[in-house]
Amino acid sequence: MAQAASAPVAAPAVAKPKPPIFVLNSLDANISVIDPNTWMETQRIPTGKEPHHLYLTPDEKSVIVANAGGDSLLFLDPRTAQVQRTIKGILDPYHLRFSPDMKWFVTAANRLNHVDVYQWLPQAAEPLKLVKRVSTGKTPSHMWIDSKSTTAYITMQDSDEWIALDLATQSIRWRLPTGDMPADIYLSPDDKFAYIGLTASDGVQVFDVSRGGAEPAKLVKTIPTGKGAHAFRAAGDKRHVYVSNRVANTVSKIDLQTQSVVSQINVPGGPDCMDISSDGKLLYVTSRWAKKLTVIELQTGKIARQVNVGRSPHGVWTLDHAPRE
Repeated sequence: MAQAASAPVAAPAVAKPKPPIFVLNSLDANISVIDPNTWMETQRIPTGKEPHHLYLTPDEKSVIVANAGGDSLLFLDPRTAQVQRTIKGILDPYHLRFSPDMKWFVTAANRLNHVDVYQWLPQAAEPLKLVKRVSTGKTPSHMWIDSKSTTAYITMQDSDEWIALDLATQSIRWRLPTGDMPADIYLSPDDKFAYIGLTASDGVQVFDVSRGGAEPAKLVKTIPTGKGAHAFRAAGDKRHVYVSNRVANTVSKIDLQTQSVVSQINVPGGPDCMDISSDGKLLYVTSRWAKKLTVIELQTGKIARQVNVGRSPHGVWTLDHAPRE
């Protein structure tokens, strides 16, 4: 009697390797490339002086590292970490951001007290065309651009103020005082509220910007978070945002609906910039004073691991991230 042929056995699914995690070592002028599959630092990539922040190009083909002290932008492949090109002559690009409509690229010159507005021309040999250099207050720090690509909001950490910049005219619409040493800024997904971290204080100021910069913002409240409130990272659910408290060694989770802290995580070593894994399970935090990348399990709030990196790690970023709103 003939025996029935057995059904073929399916080969086990092979997990796709995750893209690298980039950590900017500001005092070492290089980038730590970390493999999130093995949690090993695989290489150090030289940059210009003082790399602080980084941002993905709209076509997702490059991540741009801004070298503030080196007056340059370094383009990397976000999937392989391969160096693609360097653009020099970008004066003091401390912070950087694209407008959502991909028309504008803006840099904040932290030590030179100005903001540069560029037109983004991705197909050109020189993709950045300077449209206007705008004088600001002392030490422009961080910025956010609204979802309509009309207004850039920028903090001035040494003159304790922030401005609304009209991108179409490259003119300042208004200037307002803040608390002590404003740093990062986060705009709610509906463009109605701006959250500003006060690095020389212990909280986050909330401003009503529902008129889109057409009229001066109004201070709504201050949310106590912890000393050294500094950088933001959206949780990816359009309801919560995390803020790092660099002096308090904590990260606070803020509910955008109630505008209050709903949980607190202990993170050692001066927590600074953050990113979140695409599944929402892990928080990546640069421990600025400890030369480490700290990985937090968000469900438990516990440290999963720490990875040794370079001196004064600042920006952290991976392509495999949760939504940024």
